[in-house]
Amino acid sequence: MPAQHIDADAFEEKVIKADKPVLVDFFAEWCGPCQVAAPVLDELADEAAGKYEVVKVDVDQSQELAGKHGVMSIPTVILFNKGEEVERKIGFGGKQGYQDLLSKAA
Repeated sequence: MPAQHIDADAFEEKVIKADKPVLVDFFAEWCGPCQVAAPVLDELADEAAGKYEVVKVDVDQSQELAGKHGVMSIPTVILFNKGEEVERKIGFGGKQGYQDLLSKAA
């Protein structure tokens, strides 16, 4: 199952109140590096097996949410665990970079 697209209304429930780590991809449709990252993040979502979630937030549709989380450039992927930011990766990190990020939620 590919990464789920969410908006500001769903962010609280899907990310902040989540009972497992959540990798949040802040992206835009027009962003080249975001398009390169998308299939990698979808692959990670497919491999999650209930250990974590992967969601996507379109910064053009959720500008206030992106600003609230200090997203200044895209793609920015932020790992949340128990409602708190654990770490972030700015730019395309490659699959290994995102897996390394997920390992910090343990």
